[in-house]
Amino acid sequence: MSEAAGTSALRGPGRATAVWAAAAIALSVLAAYHDCLRAPFVFDDISSITENASIRRLWPLWLAFSPPSSGATVGGRPVANLTLAVNYALSGTDPWSYHAVNMILHALAGMTLFGVLRRTLARPVLRGRFGRDATLLSLAAALLWTLHPLQTEAVTYVIQRVESLMGLFYLLTIYLFIRSADSPRPLGWQACAVAACLLGMATKEVMATAPVVVMLYDRTFVAGSFRDAWRQRRGLYLALAATWLPLGFLAAGVGWSRGGSAGFSAPVAPAAYWMVQFEAVARYLWLSLWPHPLVFDYGTLLVRHPGEAAFCALVVLALVGATLCACRAGARPALGFLGAWTFLILAPSSVVPVATQTVAEHRMYLPLAAVMVLLVLGVYSVAGRKGWVFIGLLALGLGILTERRNEDYGSAVRLWRDTVSKRPDNARAHCALGFALYSTAGGLPEAISEFEAALRIEPGYSDAENDLGMALEETPGRSEEAIRHFEEALRLRPEFAQAHYNLGIAFTRARRIPEAVREYEEALRVQPEYPEACNNFGNLLCAIGRRQEGIEQLETAVRLRPDYAKALFDLGNALVQAGRIPDAIGRYEAALRIKPDFAEANNNLGMILCRSGHVLEGLEHIEAAIRTEPGFAPAHYARGTALLQLGRRDEAVAEYERVLQLRPNDPVAAKMLELIRATH
Repeated sequence: MSEAAGTSALRGPGRATAVWAAAAIALSVLAAYHDCLRAPFVFDDISSITENASIRRLWPLWLAFSPPSSGATVGGRPVANLTLAVNYALSGTDPWSYHAVNMILHALAGMTLFGVLRRTLARPVLRGRFGRDATLLSLAAALLWTLHPLQTEAVTYVIQRVESLMGLFYLLTIYLFIRSADSPRPLGWQACAVAACLLGMATKEVMATAPVVVMLYDRTFVAGSFRDAWRQRRGLYLALAATWLPLGFLAAGVGWSRGGSAGFSAPVAPAAYWMVQFEAVARYLWLSLWPHPLVFDYGTLLVRHPGEAAFCALVVLALVGATLCACRAGARPALGFLGAWTFLILAPSSVVPVATQTVAEHRMYLPLAAVMVLLVLGVYSVAGRKGWVFIGLLALGLGILTERRNEDYGSAVRLWRDTVSKRPDNARAHCALGFALYSTAGGLPEAISEFEAALRIEPGYSDAENDLGMALEETPGRSEEAIRHFEEALRLRPEFAQAHYNLGIAFTRARRIPEAVREYEEALRVQPEYPEACNNFGNLLCAIGRRQEGIEQLETAVRLRPDYAKALFDLGNALVQAGRIPDAIGRYEAALRIKPDFAEANNNLGMILCRSGHVLEGLEHIEAAIRTEPGFAPAHYARGTALLQLGRRDEAVAEYERVLQLRPNDPVAAKMLELIRATH
C-alpha cells in the first residue's frame, strides 16, 4: 500500500467537516478565554513587555529580532519578541491586543492538533480501529486539550506566549511532515516543515526535541522502522537537525544561561533540581486528569532529601519504562509514541536547571495533548459511540473551569492572593503580592506586611529588600528605613540596577545630592538602557545646574522609550530653561499625542504659547488642563494670566481668586490680585 493511501478516508465530505471542526475550536477558545482580554500584565510581562525597549519599533526588523539578554523571558527568542513588537505597534502597553493574539495562537494550535490527529487516526496503523470516527475523535481530543484549565498559564499569562507559540510551530512541523508523507510531491511540504521547525527554535528551546519526535512519528505511523524512515527521508532529517545550529547560536547569545536564570551555571544544584522534577512531572500528569489546585507560581521549590521524591520518582520511572517497552517494535508503538511525546517534550525543562521556576504548569502545554488523546481513545475503546456524551460533558466542564481560572488573572492582586493562599511558603509570591498592593490605592500597609513576610521566609531575598524599601519610602517618616533596605538589597546583589535607581530617588528626596548622582550613575552603568533612570537622573542634573548633561539624559530616555510621555514633558521643561522654545513646544506636543489628558503638559505648553504671542492657542491648552484636573491651581493661574493678556480683566480676577481657594497662601496669585485692583 502506498503512503498516500493512508489518508484516503479524508477525501470527500471529511474536508468540509474539518472546516466546521476548526470553527468549533475557535468558538470554544473565544468562550473560555474572552474575559482574559481585560487581564493586566503581571510578573515577567513587565520585564519582557513594558520595560522591553526592543519591541518599541517594528522597523528596522533587526531591532525586534534583538531581544534583551538580561534574563527576560524573551531573551534568545527573537520570533516571540517580534510578535510582541507587532502587539506594541497595535496597542502600545494596553494588554488587550497581546491577549487577543495569545487566544488566536492557542486556537490555531488546537486546529493544527486536530489536523495531526485526524490524519494520524486515518493511517493504516490505526484506521481499522478508529478510522470510522477519526474526525470526531480528533475534534474531541483537540477540544479537551484546548479547553483544559491547565493551559491557562500558557495562554492568559501573556509572556508565556513563548510556550504556546513554540507549541504551534511544533505541531505545524508534525502536521507538515504528515502532509509531505501523503503527497506525491513532498519537497514543498518538507521545506515548510523545516521552516516551521526553525521558527520554533527561535521561539523556545524546547523545540530542540521536534526533529527527534518527527522521526519517531515516521517510524511509528509511516515508515514502520527507523531504518526505513532514514532511508526514505534522509535529506529531511538532516535539514531538521540543521535547525539545531541557529538554536545553539541563540543560546550562546544569552551566555547559555538566559541571564543566569537557566542552565548548568544557574544558581541551583543540578542534582537538587532533577530530584524535584520527579514531583513536577507527577504533578503535571495529575493536574492533567484533575486540574486542581492550579498554582500560578510555585517559586523555587526544591527537594531537601531524596526520600521526599521517592514515590514520585517510582511513578515517573515506571511510566518512562512502560513508554520504552511500548515503543519497541512489535509492541504497542502508537501508545509508546504518546508516552514519548510527553517525556521528550518535558525533557529540556526537566534536565536543564531553571533557577527561577523549578515547577511551572505552562510546561505541560504540548505534553497535555498526549494525555487528552489517550483519554478520548480510551473512552471510545471502552464505550464506543456511547462515550460521546461523557466526552461532551467533560469538554463543557473543562471550559467552565478555564473561564473561572481566567477570573483569577483579572487583577494582579487577585492572582497573587490566590497563589499565596495555595503556596504560603513561597517568598516570591508574597513579594509579588506586596508589589501588586503597592500599586493599588490604599494598599501600602498591607504591601509592607507582604514584603516583610517574604523576608521572614527568605531572609536574603534582594527583591523583597528593594520592594520593601520602595514601600517605606512612600510612608511618611520612614525614609531612613527605606534607605537601609535599599543598601541591604545592594549588599546582597551589588549589580541590582533597580535598587541603585530607587536609592538614587531616596537620596534625592533626602537632599543627599552627591550620593543620589552616584546611585543613578551606578544604575545606568549596570543597565544602560534604563529609561526611568535616565529620566530621573536628567531631572536631577538640570536641578543642580548641569543642564546640558541633564538634557542628554532626558533625550536618551525618550530614545529608549519613545512613548514615555513623562520624559518628553521633562525634556520640554529642560529645553524651556535652556531657551530652546521651539524644541520645547515640539516635546510637549509629542507628550500630548501619547497622553492627551496630561494636564501638566497642556498647562506648560499653553503658558509657552502665550509667552510666544499665541495667546488664544495657549489658552485652549490651559483650559484643556483644567478640564482634566479642575483643581489644578497652576492651570487656573496660567488661565488668569492669559485672560489678562486678552484684556478680560474680570475673568482673570475670578481665576486668581480660584487659585487662592485652592491654595489660600499662594503669594503670587495674591500679588496679582493686588496689582489688578490697584490699577483699576
